[in-house]
Amino acid sequence: MKRSNDLFPSLLDDFFGRDWFNSGQTAGLTMPAVNLKEDENNFEVELAAPGMNKNDFKIELDNNLLTISCEKEEQHEEKGEKGQYARREFNYRSFQRSFNLPNTIESDKINARYTDGILKLTIPKKEEAKKRASRQIEIS
Repeated sequence: MKRSNDLFPSLLDDFFGRDWFNSGQTAGLTMPAVNLKEDENNFEVELAAPGMNKNDFKIELDNNLLTISCEKEEQHEEKGEKGQYARREFNYRSFQRSFNLPNTIESDKINARYTDGILKLTIPKKEEAKKRASRQIEIS
């Protein structure tokens, strides 16, 4: 099933390009939902990843390719009599999402924080990329 933004490319698609896992699912694993926002000064990436902590994430910028990855191992075990395992379960959760960033960003000023299950990246724009107010130009 196509997402609606596959039918109508948005302005942010032009800047960020399509991410590598465009369908949101790969090999039966669900990729976390991502919100992309733009205002006058910044781009923002919000990634929903509840149950993680900030040390589970790895964020890399290589040229203009922003890659967000996460890996978490969880173990649950129940011991029976005499300390033997009655049940032991392992759970591995991982994902990776990549985005092509525009050349108009301040790559050394990218800020990331993880709060309430949301990883939020703020990506500042260069001064020349910011919208300027229109002005009237007089003809001499």
